[in-house]
Amino acid sequence: MYNCIPTKPVFILILLGLLSPTIQSQERSNRNTRFDQWDKNMDGKLTKSELPPGLRTNFSKVDRDGDGFISRLEDAAFLRRNSKKTNPNQNQGGRLPNDVKVERDLPYVVNGHQRQKLDLYYWDKNISKTPKEPGPRPLVIWIHGGGWRAGSKNNCPATFLLHHGFNVASINYRLSGHAISPAQIQDCKAAIRWLKTNAKKFGINAYQIGVWGSSAGGHLSALVGTSGNIKEFELGDGSDVSASSVQAVCDWFGPTDLLKMNEQAGKDGVLNHDSKDSPESKLIGGPIQKNREKANSINPIKYISKDDPPFLIMHGENDRLVPVQQSQMLHDALKRADVDSTLMIIKNAGHGNGFDRNTLHPKIAAFFKQHLIK
Repeated sequence: MYNCIPTKPVFILILLGLLSPTIQSQERSNRNTRFDQWDKNMDGKLTKSELPPGLRTNFSKVDRDGDGFISRLEDAAFLRRNSKKTNPNQNQGGRLPNDVKVERDLPYVVNGHQRQKLDLYYWDKNISKTPKEPGPRPLVIWIHGGGWRAGSKNNCPATFLLHHGFNVASINYRLSGHAISPAQIQDCKAAIRWLKTNAKKFGINAYQIGVWGSSAGGHLSALVGTSGNIKEFELGDGSDVSASSVQAVCDWFGPTDLLKMNEQAGKDGVLNHDSKDSPESKLIGGPIQKNREKANSINPIKYISKDDPPFLIMHGENDRLVPVQQSQMLHDALKRADVDSTLMIIKNAGHGNGFDRNTLHPKIAAFFKQHLIK
């Protein structure tokens, strides 16, 4: 948190926090805000080097999740932290129900990487089991975004689903700086297998599991959904590929065909996805156009089959980072395979900006209830 008595550099960051709502509303029409002026590569995040030198000493105070970036959400969170209305028990998903237990940093790989951990929000089965809610509860797993190179399981936005009777997990996975693909999807699947193995302990219905993620997390969620029988994506011997299968997928503006992103974005794109330094190239370990087979190997569309779970896909029509055509291609391919898929193109929205949670959260809850609560 910022110092209570702001110095001049801190005051500027406070001003940045106060401007967050304005930033979100103006992003679609211009990029002349202070945040955008500092965001040199226009990826929606600030690195320490992107800040003016006088502000860099305060970087760690703003970067609350310690992922090496200041996101717009972290910027906006300052305003919430300093508001008299702020409740310390709240996060992006809202206040947790009283009967929910939280266990953090549960390792899902024995002697694994420090990133191979998850947080679990689950109903106390000794308290909350009622005649109306018998037995174990369905689980929704949140997979964070961040260009496969940043992000955190902290401040899970999916916890609002607890109020609809679900258990919720939020997972970390190895980033591209730790290991190139398919490490990220392998970790997601390893987390799912661990949760199924420990389902009885936490009151989880192992046969009613959904995934939801945004941006890079949307890509991984979609890949989880379509690659239920792909041995190469399983850690260990991969002998039981069905163990990581899920029953529903919600994909928020995730990439699919990395090789087409530049073409689809055109002159409105804010990032050269074909660059050797792009998030996509860092993910596969080389420029995507020079490593087309590797890039194609993590395209969720490649693995679609008629037995895939239902999808709910949401994408902003004015997304300049991940073109909306990426989700349109996924939706069209799912429909051709007779997979239940719904695509919602959010009017006047960008890369998550302009997503009205009050409107979209009920739709997400209804989707998971339809497919996970039998």
